[in-house]
Amino acid sequence: MPALAVGDTAPPFTATLQDGETFDSGSLIGRKSLVLFFYPKDNTPVCTQQACAFRDAYEQFVKADVEVIGVSSDSPESHRRFAEKHRLPFPIISDSDSSLRKLFGVPRALGIFPGRVTYVIDRTGVVRLVYNATLAAEPHVRKALEAVTKT
Repeated sequence: MPALAVGDTAPPFTATLQDGETFDSGSLIGRKSLVLFFYPKDNTPVCTQQACAFRDAYEQFVKADVEVIGVSSDSPESHRRFAEKHRLPFPIISDSDSSLRKLFGVPRALGIFPGRVTYVIDRTGVVRLVYNATLAAEPHVRKALEAVTKT
């Protein structure tokens, strides 16, 4: 599947969260914007830095009426421990079969590692930001905040 681009309509999806609950992206349409950040693996240095940066800016996203959700291929149990350890206030999707990565067209880094891409999807379902930076954590949060405060 080709990668989503700014201006595309985000595909609807359902996925399993770290608490075993199911998230349905359609539940946000007309209500909230969504920041969906894909990262390679729980408890690795850059991924932890990125998740904690979203945690530290979380209240700004809440004030902007934005839902923040992380995505990696780790199990719901791994995500639950990761979220507890780092006090992450947002849900994390377990994409163990990489179906969500494929649906969004998230590229692999260096052809091997799952990529690190952040999407901002507005309340109408339109992609407003696609930010791809494998080795950088903080810019994902800054770019996402810039995108949600513009709309």
